[in-house]
Amino acid sequence: MEKKKINLLMFSGEYDKALAALIIANAAREMEVEVTLFFAFWGLFLLRDPEKMTLEDKTTYEKMFGMMTPKGPEELPLSKMNFGGIGKEMLLEMMEDDKAPRLIDFLNGAIKKGVRFYGCKLSVEIMGLKKEELIPELEIVDAKTYLEDAMASDMQLFI
Repeated sequence: MEKKKINLLMFSGEYDKALAALIIANAAREMEVEVTLFFAFWGLFLLRDPEKMTLEDKTTYEKMFGMMTPKGPEELPLSKMNFGGIGKEMLLEMMEDDKAPRLIDFLNGAIKKGVRFYGCKLSVEIMGLKKEELIPELEIVDAKTYLEDAMASDMQLFI
């Protein structure tokens, strides 16, 4: 039987949408489906390592942008009902009450299960991010590489 393949394009930088993408990625890997997650623009903030952020060799705008944007998965806001972070705290408490894993747990699970992480080269450059600020599993690729992977997949999802 031919191996199945899923490609997810993560454009959103919001906690709940990132959670959905990573739940799908982890479930697919448990079904032995090959998974590629391609991150563009706001989606890249999910892969930011707060311990490795730098202002070195950045323009003034890149420095400002870097300070104003989420510094990793746990800082992502909710897409709806965020209410300055109060809505997210409520969601996290409900998840804890249900003993549900947090976003970082799903990210670490996807890494351990062998999900491939691609970052859009142009998005990384425009957003003023440096490769070393992102998780080491991320491979920076161009749009053509993403499209080749997506066209070879059985399912493509845009989140």
